Amino acid sequence: MIQIYTQTTNGIWFAIACTKQIVAASFADTEQKALSNLLNKLPFNVPFQVSFSLSSYAKDAFTCMANILEGKEVTYNFNFALDNLPKYTVMVLKTVMQIPLGYVSTYGAVAETVGGGSRAVGNVMAGNIFVPFIPCHRVVKADLSLGGYGGGLKTKYQLLMKEKRGYIESKDFPIKTGGTLHIYPVEVTLDKASKIFNDL
Repeated sequence: MIQIYTQTTNGIWFAIACTKQIVAASFADTEQKALSNLLNKLPFNVPFQVSFSLSSYAKDAFTCMANILEGKEVTYNFNFALDNLPKYTVMVLKTVMQIPLGYVSTYGAVAETVGGGSRAVGNVMAGNIFVPFIPCHRVVKADLSLGGYGGGLKTKYQLLMKEKRGYIESKDFPIKTGGTLHIYPVEVTLDKASKIFNDL
């Protein structure tokens, strides 16, 4: 049975659904939104229950999520429930998971690495059920502007702001599953976005 947990840290509500794997994850500014987003991501035919006492697994997952949102380097000690997802979705998610902190890539660059088109990659990102573990906020448009984000562009901008590392050059990054992914310093996207969010 899937266990659902929620926790708040620094004004952000986190929600996860897990067994021995992360089945889905979500974050929002209220518990209700985080839970609603999470429930919409769950398989319809699998029973679940909300647990009010955090397991050690859930505590570790929430710490990891909070660190991601603070722009900190994290190590994934979790498995993700990928077995029932389409093969192409899995390839995109595994590739995006490897975009390093301080960089972004584009929908088109991800498509060049895994196949398909930028629109197909965008659809996978829009349906990412492992937010923020799989950092879809690091995938941007071809002109390196923000693009879309389920949590809103302001949230995407704020996440990327915390991930600045002062990198200067774009590069080809080797992907563990084979091939390379072209990545760009996050500052390039932030420079473009600052004209919109110059009050932040």
